[in-house]
Amino acid sequence: MKLYTILEALQTTLADTEITGVTDNTCKVKPGCIFVAIRGAKFDGHDAAAAMLEKGAVLVIAERDLGLGERQIIVSNTRKAFGDLCAAWYGHPERQMRFVGVTGTNGKTTTATLIKEMLRHAGRKVGLIGTVQYEIGDKILPSPNTTPLTDAYFALLREMADAGIETVVMEVSSFGLEQYRIGPTHFEAAVFTNLTQDHLDVHGTMENYFLAKKMLFDICDYAVINANDEYGKRLYAGVTCEKRTYGIKQQDSDCFDAMADGIRLSTEGTEFTLHLHGEEIPMSMRMTGMFNVSNAVAAIAVGRKLGIPMNVITELLLDYTGVRGRCEVIPTALDFTVICDYAHTPDALEKTLASLRECTVGRLIAVFGCGGNRDAAKRPKMARAAAENADFVMVTSDNPRDEDPLAIIQDILAGLKDSDVPYQTEPDRADAIYLAMKQAKTGDVVLLAGKGHEDYQIIAGGVHLHMDERELVADAAKRIFAEKAEG
Repeated sequence: MKLYTILEALQTTLADTEITGVTDNTCKVKPGCIFVAIRGAKFDGHDAAAAMLEKGAVLVIAERDLGLGERQIIVSNTRKAFGDLCAAWYGHPERQMRFVGVTGTNGKTTTATLIKEMLRHAGRKVGLIGTVQYEIGDKILPSPNTTPLTDAYFALLREMADAGIETVVMEVSSFGLEQYRIGPTHFEAAVFTNLTQDHLDVHGTMENYFLAKKMLFDICDYAVINANDEYGKRLYAGVTCEKRTYGIKQQDSDCFDAMADGIRLSTEGTEFTLHLHGEEIPMSMRMTGMFNVSNAVAAIAVGRKLGIPMNVITELLLDYTGVRGRCEVIPTALDFTVICDYAHTPDALEKTLASLRECTVGRLIAVFGCGGNRDAAKRPKMARAAAENADFVMVTSDNPRDEDPLAIIQDILAGLKDSDVPYQTEPDRADAIYLAMKQAKTGDVVLLAGKGHEDYQIIAGGVHLHMDERELVADAAKRIFAEKAEG
């Protein structure tokens, strides 16, 4: 591929040079490639630019003059330039498909997956990019990042376009937006679910976090925004594209473009009335939880905008059991319910527990921890959310990474010091699950929060240990049955 086909307006004497690739990774530089110098948190690619030319790169894209003469091009933002370069290198697959984006702190995975399933049931060829997995039709790929890194993203889009995918539904993370990983991708529709405390170790402030999310709505044609959320109300006021509100009726004055009321929750499913386009439509779905009602309303609003018939949507919700690790009921054959959910922020934990409270006959037991090397300020807030909504709290480990699990637990316990809720600590998550299940009685609900779809635990040195909570629950249930048999 010629350089001028990568950047048509590029002014350089190297325009006729044959290009072998585009990369921002010093380990992937090969003769004939373009090296994009990106300044990261720990490494600045500009420092290695001259060495990359010696290694065989024909051109460096930089944000400042590196003294490399005609073999450098200076741009204002190399991350953005890298996105444009990757899009061109892969033949602009983003121009060959329709895109639906979902952003927010919580609810992205379920909302995106529901939209994908609606499209699939309507006979559309659809791809999915998200936290749990990537999908190209029926082909499933692992998901190392919610929003893939730039070169991986466009390689994935190229594969999707070549496979005949018509619409791509994707979770768009704040990192993905702020780092311009999605390049010049434009979205036909975009959803904002909510914004609560998370990732402040990276963004620094909630304002920065909000502004990162807001970037999606500068590159979309149609916005569906959660009007129950304060940041959603602010976003709605600032969006210039066509826009609609959605939400759950909480006050008599609430009147959203897509709205649910008359909600009846159980551990077996949910019923509610959908208000959409002047109609009142009775809805039933197998998913439970108030937050899943909100996710479903958002997905329905987008689905109808994309032309999916209402009967296809209602039939899907009747059968769809939900996303792995999102309010997922784990079967045990015991007389209480065990639910696994990805809730790993104070708001998500509070909402998940509050929803389960409405359909719990007995006690509500919460098992959770907090990740290491992440926003430590949310740890006591997680504890307060659990204490205010659960009858018993089991504090354990999540992904401790390079931190001492016991130190993380101590940070969490600071949020319980003024609470009367009974609690226990057990750093070993398998033992914590067993102890929580052992004390559960008929009609109780045990919530395992934080891991969700993950089947691993990250410990010191970035080591991933196999840990699937479905297996831990099965092992705990066997121990409980054996103990009962022994008398």
